[in-house]
Amino acid sequence: MKTPFLAAAMAIFRKDALAESRSRELIGAMGLFALLDVLIFSFALELNREARIEAVSGVLWVTIIFASILGLNRSMAMERDQGNLDVLLLAPLPRSAIFTGKLLGNFLFTLLVGMAVAFVITILFNVPLFSEWLLMVLVMGTAGFTIVGTLLAAMTAQTRARETLLPIVMLPLAVPLLLAAVRGTTYILSEAAQGEWLPWLSILAVLDIIYLVLGIILFEFVVEE
Repeated sequence: MKTPFLAAAMAIFRKDALAESRSRELIGAMGLFALLDVLIFSFALELNREARIEAVSGVLWVTIIFASILGLNRSMAMERDQGNLDVLLLAPLPRSAIFTGKLLGNFLFTLLVGMAVAFVITILFNVPLFSEWLLMVLVMGTAGFTIVGTLLAAMTAQTRARETLLPIVMLPLAVPLLLAAVRGTTYILSEAAQGEWLPWLSILAVLDIIYLVLGIILFEFVVEE
């Protein structure tokens, strides 16, 4: 008898969260990479305020997406190397629950790193990134990246060249998300009219839903040997 979807997904999420709370391996690696990335950009970009606002959006999202790739790669590789993924696939669990549980864990870790990146950028670039709408963009953009990344990381984890293959297959698919997130963030920071940035948030929401549905459907085929 199969375990109910929600219970199985939450059990996998709790397992990942507990393991990370003990080791702090993923968040530590992602956070260190993100911090170094932001520091490099802060030293390289000596801009006036208007140009700084334009640059901050790109710095924020490029840092988040590359940090997420690092974390997603490592997360799924550990599951594969330790045999945990095989055990999950053999268990009487819906494949969609496995995907959802892994997605929730990856989303939490990436969002925590993204919040830390936003805090560091606020200090270094003197551009406030903590507002209601900016946080919404951060959540939706991070969700989209982790949805795509979780699916593709499960696929590339079975290959020898997974460290290099994941960025190659993920970045083209993440371009629409990246564009919408950067545009939305830039317009909000520039205090543009709501009509200019709200459509980009709508695009983010639609893309998140599309990628989530496709991820749930395709995960079962991706993890097949």
